Amino acid sequence: MSAPDAITSPQNPRIKNLLRLQQKSSERRSQGLTIIEGLRELTIARANGIEVPTVFVCAELAGPAHEAELRALFAGSGTEWVEVSKAVFGKVAYREGSDGVLALARPPQHTLESLVLPENPLLLVLEAVEKPGNLGAILRTADAARATAVIVCDPRTDLFNPNAIRSSIGCSFTVPTVATSRPELLAWCAARGIRTYAAALTEAAVPYTSCDFRGPTALVMGTEADGLTPELMAACDQTIIIPMQGYIDSLNVSTATAILTFEAVRQRGA
Repeated sequence: MSAPDAITSPQNPRIKNLLRLQQKSSERRSQGLTIIEGLRELTIARANGIEVPTVFVCAELAGPAHEAELRALFAGSGTEWVEVSKAVFGKVAYREGSDGVLALARPPQHTLESLVLPENPLLLVLEAVEKPGNLGAILRTADAARATAVIVCDPRTDLFNPNAIRSSIGCSFTVPTVATSRPELLAWCAARGIRTYAAALTEAAVPYTSCDFRGPTALVMGTEADGLTPELMAACDQTIIIPMQGYIDSLNVSTATAILTFEAVRQRGA
């Protein structure tokens, strides 16, 4: 049973706003908010300094243990606590088997100039990424490899799409993620001596295992449908391939990114 002051109508203005934020990137941009669902993801977000103005909780789904953990997580933070009925939560939840926790969060605003680079940065560059699931999976790889940042050129999805956050299992908040343009990226890399490796099937491409990724490195990946644009491919220092032994000539972009990233990690002796 819901608490007496819980939101029980899907027509409630706050619930309608949650749905708008889920469905429209323009709303997320204009309000400066995104949505995080799940206690694990929220815990990671909080550990990385993400501001969470409001948390919506369905006590029936969360259960006493999760609710107590959630209250401890936000103790003294000033976060607003809003209870909702199970029926209403079912309208706003965007994944199966939800644990009854959903929050509004202010995503970080990273830029190329704000990135703090180590001596030998390892950057993952994605051009025109459009599938939030791929972005989320690559963010998980970046987190696991302790990559310096993920940089997205001319993105076709916003970096903090709720589905990207879900796919990343919260790694959207552990790895600095920047949206920029192709010219800005290339100029920024050149100014910092970062060597760019474009994953592309060309005559000039060399196997990734023959490359030296121990210095400042940017691994540049295209979309699954179209690959890299000719302009970005031509501007990179080297094109590389993952040799294929079977019938197919390509891999899922998140899988390919993971292979290249962990080769760089191996070479760096991490």
